[in-house]
Amino acid sequence: MASKTYDYITLVNNDERSLNLRGRMRYLIMHVYRKLMYTANCFMAVIGCANAASALDPNATWLTEDGRVRVRVEQCGAKQEQICGYVVWMREPVDAKGHALLDESNPDPAKRSRRLLGHQLIMGLSPGSEGRFSGRIYSADNGKYYNITLWRESDKLQVRGCMISVLCVTQNWSLAPNIIQGQLVGLTGDPGGPKPDKEWVAPKPTKSIPVTKATK
Repeated sequence: MASKTYDYITLVNNDERSLNLRGRMRYLIMHVYRKLMYTANCFMAVIGCANAASALDPNATWLTEDGRVRVRVEQCGAKQEQICGYVVWMREPVDAKGHALLDESNPDPAKRSRRLLGHQLIMGLSPGSEGRFSGRIYSADNGKYYNITLWRESDKLQVRGCMISVLCVTQNWSLAPNIIQGQLVGLTGDPGGPKPDKEWVAPKPTKSIPVTKATK
């Protein structure tokens, strides 16, 4: 009888230890699960912030509201903090005789012989608040410059131009990620790419000249 009682007590103790072990294992599993979920939520939050930041980045190729021109918008300036834009595609790049359209209305006589395809349209816009950039845009239609502010909203670029402070119009440019026939694809300033105005030419990195010590 005592042996049976001892066996019963041993069985109960083993069951209690087993329950305690299962409880500890369940606690550890839930603890690890909560840690993993916390890490995943933090990661998704970081990704969400990154996507929100990139959504404000206007650097891309855009189709103007009237569909006549594609404009490549990219960083420029000595510190690459400003925004410039270049015409990289035109629906009608030539005249009725098949000659390339030229910037004939430009106030600078030296630029009147340049092609419209590839010319600089947006002149070094400066960054402001809320992902907005402000500066000047050039109109080859009349050779005049206008003040603009642009900012990105998802796959649209809002371009607000003003003749005077109370006379402003906002256009919606559409994202144009694909490359189509006749589009310039070279880097800005390189063959096959758009040509920046001289004041916006990217500075070339200077090469250091190695100094050799004279041998005695």
